[in-house]
Amino acid sequence: MSLQRFDLSGRNALVTGSSRGIGMTLARGLCEAGARVAVNARDAERTAAAAKALREDGFDSLACPFDVTDAQQVADGLADCEERMGPLDILINNAGIQRRGPLLDMPEETWAEVLETNLTAVFRVGREAARRMAPRGRGKIVNIASLMSEVARPGVAPYAAAKGGVKMLTRAMCVEWAPLGINVNAIGPGYFATELNADLVADNRFDAWIRGRTPAGRWGEVDELVGAAIFLASDAASFVHGQVLYVDGGVLAGL
Repeated sequence: MSLQRFDLSGRNALVTGSSRGIGMTLARGLCEAGARVAVNARDAERTAAAAKALREDGFDSLACPFDVTDAQQVADGLADCEERMGPLDILINNAGIQRRGPLLDMPEETWAEVLETNLTAVFRVGREAARRMAPRGRGKIVNIASLMSEVARPGVAPYAAAKGGVKMLTRAMCVEWAPLGINVNAIGPGYFATELNADLVADNRFDAWIRGRTPAGRWGEVDELVGAAIFLASDAASFVHGQVLYVDGGVLAGL
């Protein structure tokens, strides 16, 4: 009986930035838990290919391409998504980018690009989803925060600022939307081996630093984020509001 609370059968989910990487892994995980999942990215062809791959594996999935940095595309995209799959029960706000460089030399346009994609888009897509969930009195929103919501390191100032903002935005969404029946929480990944940071994984010096800094002694594997996503998207987390669940191998536990 307890395991049934993790069952997502009959739920409709949207995962932004899910044509590859962590987003695609989370989309597949929700599918495996029984949800029908709308895959999203800006690139329509890549989005369609990702949804097709899930369907070929026997899952219920559709493509829902739109740009999370464009307010009109977000509104139209969610409307189209609900028209084709029914009321949205779950939103995973995953879309994000990384731009590295010293803060003294950081171009303002680069700063703005990262904040727009990694923070403002979380507000934009979350608000649109909540406007649809609120009249129904239910919904689950899971924002993807980061280890960088709590700590920083040189070269990633815009990303750290944005992810710190995601932590507080999650709490702000919680205090306004929990009374409406919407659970808003976040997942804070630590260092995970993905195609987007393959250069860091291949850097022997950085790799050694990560392994030494992480109590678990290794990089995370992306499928290790799936359990947290299913939990926060399910009835098992019905009284969990405004939390950031860090999946970081223990990095934040010590100095």
